[in-house]
Amino acid sequence: MRHIIVTFGCGLRDVPLRELIRYIHLNPLRAKIIPDLKFLDKHTYSGHAAIMGKKKNNWQDTDYVLKLFNFKLSLARRRYREYVKKGISVGKRPDLIGGGLVRSAGGWDALKGLRKIKAYMKGDERILGDSDFVESVLKACQDKFDRKYLLKSGGYDFDTVVDRVAQVLGINRSEVLSSGRQPHKVQARSLLCFWASRELGMSMVQLSKRLKISQPTASQSATRGEKIAKENKLKLLKNK
Repeated sequence: MRHIIVTFGCGLRDVPLRELIRYIHLNPLRAKIIPDLKFLDKHTYSGHAAIMGKKKNNWQDTDYVLKLFNFKLSLARRRYREYVKKGISVGKRPDLIGGGLVRSAGGWDALKGLRKIKAYMKGDERILGDSDFVESVLKACQDKFDRKYLLKSGGYDFDTVVDRVAQVLGINRSEVLSSGRQPHKVQARSLLCFWASRELGMSMVQLSKRLKISQPTASQSATRGEKIAKENKLKLLKNK
């Protein structure tokens, strides 16, 4: 079984796969986390950016999705993006909200049938996939939760992250928090947004208020910060 989608309460039974993928990937836009499709194309926390070739998720089967549109990569991406764009005006769809394991499996009768042949499933209404896949996703979520708890119990908060950014970049704390387009300030703000959102779980709303920037700018900064951290092998925890 191919595992393509991690989402909240969706069932595949009565919805074409392309339509479901589009609806899920437009979630950040509907939630107004980002302003438009251009931002979505490179949004760190969306599988859409991986399909567009802007990032890579080892767990995401982008080829399978793109082949739903064309076997030629460039044409497939163009048609996929056009299809996603047409879905922006649709808004929320009640038929794609709620459901979970029971509906995804085809209802209670289908689940009973699976039990008769001992095909048990570990399920969560937010995740579509077989038992092993669901298990791996839940473990990843738990690991992420444990890491946030570890950081917070160790005294890590927004101010601690600011200090750490200043330390690894060799600049003053005030420069990390100051506005400006100077390269070192942009780099510091980007790394701060990435660590604060990814490691501490701060939302873009919270970051935009703390840094006095717009939510789209905070999201862009976090995306840029992830790249900076990876390229320079920078870690929030000193011993990691």
